[in-house]
Amino acid sequence: MMNSISTYYFSIKKIIAFSSLLFAFSMIDAQDLVADNMLMFQRNYGGWPKHYKEEKIIYNRQYSELEKAIIADESNRNDATIDNDATTKEIRYLLKTYQTTNNKKYLEAAERGVEYVLKAQYKNGGWPQFYPDLSSYRHEITYNDNAMINVMNLLYDIIHHNNEMALVNARFIPNADDAVKRGIECILKTQIKVNGHLTAWCAQYDEVNYEPAKARSYELPSLSGNESVGIVLFLMRLQNPTPEIKNAIKSAVAWFDKVRIVGYKYVDAPDAKFPKGYDRVLVKDSNSTVWARFYEIENNEPFFCGRDGIKKKNVADIEYERRTGYGWYGTWPKDLLEKEYPEWLAKNK
Repeated sequence: MMNSISTYYFSIKKIIAFSSLLFAFSMIDAQDLVADNMLMFQRNYGGWPKHYKEEKIIYNRQYSELEKAIIADESNRNDATIDNDATTKEIRYLLKTYQTTNNKKYLEAAERGVEYVLKAQYKNGGWPQFYPDLSSYRHEITYNDNAMINVMNLLYDIIHHNNEMALVNARFIPNADDAVKRGIECILKTQIKVNGHLTAWCAQYDEVNYEPAKARSYELPSLSGNESVGIVLFLMRLQNPTPEIKNAIKSAVAWFDKVRIVGYKYVDAPDAKFPKGYDRVLVKDSNSTVWARFYEIENNEPFFCGRDGIKKKNVADIEYERRTGYGWYGTWPKDLLEKEYPEWLAKNK
């Protein structure tokens, strides 16, 4: 009887041990649909594109075998970018997934992405919107849609071992630290000074002479009420900021305060006569404040452009497609002015 019981418990132990082994093995090769699709779309030089068949990449769907074959054949295309969160988004997701699955393929892909963003940086500290394709306006130093700032935040998190970024090999830290320092120098050099006073930033710059530059036909040299917010938020993350950095932050905040548009809000107004069933308009609202996306550098006057590239004083004067297809007004600096900046200032007077 005792031998039977001993044999029984020994068998149970073997089953438990074998199950644990199977579980551990499955964790090593654990799969994640989104992460696996990110591996599939990664270019062979480390970066990611933002489009597949001219549309935003959808990572959370199953691709057919034919689609997978086509995507694999495109692995050497030079369309990788940091625009629209591309590349930085994938790096962060892959590291989080590695953290839960222990699948080293995800870590290796993320680290190739880090190598890509380090390689893409200009010597002067800026990042182009695309790399290695530097055609058209893709070569410009790009703050637009927080492209460069997303990279700066990613590298800063690697340096300081923040969250899942602590999983990145420590060998990247010296290069990341150097890249962030040069990026900060670029940010300070590109802050626009008007009549002796620092203001904000343009969405993109010539990478040679640091002059505000034109991107798409409706994105002209200007002071940006949107992109400048992301830049300031990054600068406020820096430990022991220099007097120059503090001055850059305070000057930009003063500019945001100066150019606010009080008593208006930007809304989608239902209107059946338009193709989308609505128009996007600026309306009076005593409880609201907005900022324009673009301001004239010389006089802080808001302006708007259609695809013809001609400046207009009123958003209603540009074509419907651009009027409803772009964020011409927003509340981007609101939280910065009301919460984040006061908290930062209390620690950095």
